[in-house]
Amino acid sequence: MLETLVNVNRMVKSFRRGAEEIHVLEQLDLQVGRGEFLALMGPSGSGKSTLLNLIGGLDKPTSGTVAVAGEAVEQLNERQLAAWRARHIGFVFQFYNLMPTLSAQKNVELPLLLTQLSARQRREHAAAALEIVGLTHRTSHYPSQMSGGEQQRVGIARAIVTDPTLLLCDEPTGDLDRKSGDEILDLLQALNAQQGKTIVMVTHDPHASARAGRVVYLNKGQLLLEKPE
Repeated sequence: MLETLVNVNRMVKSFRRGAEEIHVLEQLDLQVGRGEFLALMGPSGSGKSTLLNLIGGLDKPTSGTVAVAGEAVEQLNERQLAAWRARHIGFVFQFYNLMPTLSAQKNVELPLLLTQLSARQRREHAAAALEIVGLTHRTSHYPSQMSGGEQQRVGIARAIVTDPTLLLCDEPTGDLDRKSGDEILDLLQALNAQQGKTIVMVTHDPHASARAGRVVYLNKGQLLLEKPE
């Protein structure tokens, strides 16, 4: 039995659009075990990315709670959230979100600017992360000089450079061809299996979700254990 790392309890998330109230998530419960690789699937607009942002402290629920490593995320203020995310969360985005004017090394170092590490220590940590993702030969290259798959590897190196508790991946292969996507999925599986990283991955691709240890489905704000008809 895995220790629970993420505990989402009776989560509700609503938005107002003019006079209309849009319910995105309704009384949603989700537990993710430490060391688990979970895929979150569902149609566009089902709330997958919203749920990921709530777990990562980028948004707050309308009601309900979300705890990561025993910490009630929704109760943290903005300053506390920034420090908490820097310590616990690594984000991997569909479109990489790299700084085009920075080299791979400098992009990976960015999260470390929030730490007390020296410039030399930041370089060493970034170099180690780039080695893990197989990009030591691209250290000084800029995003425009790299393929999409290589840019996503830099994005993953940036996500793991602080040794976070949890990796949150939002369609990490959505902008890649099948070969590059498979390489990224191989890397995520290795991070999970060899380094024990807990991963929650949003995807619409059954080929990607098949790599996860468990798949759950979001449909009309509800979490399902089986794909809806």
